[in-house]
Amino acid sequence: MRLAILSTFALLGSLSLPSFAADPAALAREGAALIPPFAGQLLETVQSAMKEGGPTQAVEACQLLAPQIAEQHSQSPWQIGRTALKVRNPANAPDAWERQVLKQFAARAAAGEPLSEIKHAEIVDGEFRLMKAIPTGEACLACHGSAIKPELAAVIDQRYPDDQARGFALGDLRGAFSLRRTLD
Repeated sequence: MRLAILSTFALLGSLSLPSFAADPAALAREGAALIPPFAGQLLETVQSAMKEGGPTQAVEACQLLAPQIAEQHSQSPWQIGRTALKVRNPANAPDAWERQVLKQFAARAAAGEPLSEIKHAEIVDGEFRLMKAIPTGEACLACHGSAIKPELAAVIDQRYPDDQARGFALGDLRGAFSLRRTLD
């Protein structure tokens, strides 16, 4: 009887984590599938604001709506967001692990690897972490490029006094999508 109880507890203990938790490839696929809808809604929101009120309204929409969009797309147990080495919003500053991965992304891009293919995943302190590079697109340049109009720069300065996210060129590493989920 005692052996049966111990065997039952051992079996239950082995089932406490999702079966794919031990499979980093499955976790990477699951996390990567969350990125396109998140990225699409962000881009659609900024483009819509740009059409309605130009770059100034796009900056406002990004500041007010991007955190809400990230929250909507953070489906338990996943958390999704964006980060960069040069951030506009200090709330998006990278943690130590993200900073290290972003530096690796920059080195990989400098070595010729296409940004669209750069990603990294690993288990860190009981969490599965995944990052995918974000290349600077044409739509990004009005607010993040090197030729920002003075009136727009004034709005950015007002809303983001510590802004570092300027001077990018088409195809530069803008940042990364960052996802995490607890494995406990």
